[in-house]
Amino acid sequence: MEQSRKKTRQPFPFSAIVGQEAMKQAMILTAIDPGIGGVLVFGDRGTGKSTAVRALAALLPEIEAVEGCPVNAAHPEDCPDWAGVTSTKMIRKPTPVIDLPLGVTEDRVVGALDIERALTRGEKAFEPGLLARANRGYLYIDEVNLLEDHIVDLLLDVAQSGENVVEREGLSIRHPARFVLVGSGNPEEGELRPQLLDRFGLSVDVTSPRDIETRVEVILRRDTYENGHDGFMAHWRGQDDALRDRILGARVLLPNLKTPNTVLHDCAALCIALGSDGLRGELTLLRAARALAAFEGDATVSRSHLRAVAAMALSHRLRRDPLDEAGSGARVRRTVDEVLP
Repeated sequence: MEQSRKKTRQPFPFSAIVGQEAMKQAMILTAIDPGIGGVLVFGDRGTGKSTAVRALAALLPEIEAVEGCPVNAAHPEDCPDWAGVTSTKMIRKPTPVIDLPLGVTEDRVVGALDIERALTRGEKAFEPGLLARANRGYLYIDEVNLLEDHIVDLLLDVAQSGENVVEREGLSIRHPARFVLVGSGNPEEGELRPQLLDRFGLSVDVTSPRDIETRVEVILRRDTYENGHDGFMAHWRGQDDALRDRILGARVLLPNLKTPNTVLHDCAALCIALGSDGLRGELTLLRAARALAAFEGDATVSRSHLRAVAAMALSHRLRRDPLDEAGSGARVRRTVDEVLP
């Protein structure tokens, strides 16, 4: 009975996560606008990275999908022909959170020929991979800095296009693959290449809390979650419900937000001052600022929204400065104060 209860235990409430405000804000913004491009979280082990991903997914409303569809299609006509799904019944299911393990093969990620059906029935059929299961949800990669480069390239390309294309073994398959990509890692174990860093929408650094009171609060909440689960979940349910309503309300507001030309000039001026390459920085900065404005219930994007998201949208896009010990985040904040007073 105890084992059964543990298996069905709900994820830790998002609102109950202590501290890590930048990480939580970045994940909320990508929940409002998945087009931002995902979140990269670098920091110490045991700082709540995977807990936050699962908590946010659990906080969001269930998705409505075609029964039996391997890509979680929202409408029967969107379920790909190769899936062979004839049912038009719609079911509700939790927002998917798919873990991508280290050492995973490309076939496992994108899908491949179903060998069993090919050998036993002589049929050429497609076996969907992790990207299909992650559609309309989250794809979480722990230790992303240790993942093989060609797998990371593949993931980021699909995350950017929203479509998985498989051309191999006589198969020509396409299916939607729209997900929020969340990568986490410990920088002491290796770094991502700059061109891969640039493909993540937002990036935040997390550290273990340094004060006793915060660490005690983390211990208390986790202990109560483990040993007084039902009461703990009931206590935090109201705050999670309120946060869910704000996210859903922000999604409604987002298409109608006004973006003054002065904000566009601010985006460009800031990126030029920082020396960021390309225009992806401006575009991501603007999308993140718009998502924040919608989350705060504002009708117009302002300089204050840009200032609030600048570090997470731009710090990972800068060239390394070996003489700057404060790090790229501090560099962005200094430049923001100079360019956007």
